[in-house]
Amino acid sequence: MQRLKDRVAVVTGASRNLGRGIALVLGEEGATVYVTGRSIRGEQTQDFPGANIEDTAEQITARGGIGIPVRCDHSVDEEVKALFGRVKQEQGHLEILVNNAWGGYETITDWSSWGASFWEQPLSRWDVMFRVGLRSHMTASYFAMPLMLSTRRQRRLIVNTTVAMEEAGYPANLFYWLSKVAINRMTYKMAEELKKRRVAVVALAPGWLRTAYILQQYETDDRSAHKVSALQGSESTEYAGRAVVALATDAKVMEKTGRVLRTRELGPEYGFTDVDGRQPSLDNHT
Repeated sequence: MQRLKDRVAVVTGASRNLGRGIALVLGEEGATVYVTGRSIRGEQTQDFPGANIEDTAEQITARGGIGIPVRCDHSVDEEVKALFGRVKQEQGHLEILVNNAWGGYETITDWSSWGASFWEQPLSRWDVMFRVGLRSHMTASYFAMPLMLSTRRQRRLIVNTTVAMEEAGYPANLFYWLSKVAINRMTYKMAEELKKRRVAVVALAPGWLRTAYILQQYETDDRSAHKVSALQGSESTEYAGRAVVALATDAKVMEKTGRVLRTRELGPEYGFTDVDGRQPSLDNHT
């Protein structure tokens, strides 16, 4: 049974990794999914096979949904505005927005500086994390709102992907920490403003993810025991997609609006598992 048939979703930053995983599960449930990102065939921002919006859209359609790729640089407001103008023209409604576009990793060639003190980090890292990572969540929501508010459906949902940064002891550099905390606080305030209009807004924090990059790193690691140990506590990118579906189909989702929700808490609550049938442990959650 396709629980999201006739619903329209936009997933930003969905050419690969978390965005792709979420978009695929939404498609599996029958949704029409607009897949956005800068990576198109022949012009990918990272060198992973199939890491582009066209491949994601085709996989969505193969799973039973409708995948629509839209090239969009989420740091350019006019492109974001045009995206939602197109959704309005082609569909006339929008029920689900997943803000996942992110910046801050592509220019990193030496990860040894990631854990450095803030004054030892390049300011360009701050700029891209806030200009793309944080701001893109806001601009997509900004341009989506007129269409979402005109949509006459009971359940409308905005999901901001994030990390549960406010928990004590999370290891991160200051720029990254601030950008994620800002997303979490933005979610809270956005939810307050949309509560009366019955639009739920949540921040979704996945755990340790088996992204294409992570899997590539472990494929080159010849320490098999280390590899198994490191990955056994991880979760697939589709686990977060199942969390989004659970929230989008929950008649009481407004009770969660404004909160930072961890995928590994939602799994047991809603009864969904990861693609391998497991429910990842909370002990390994970020």
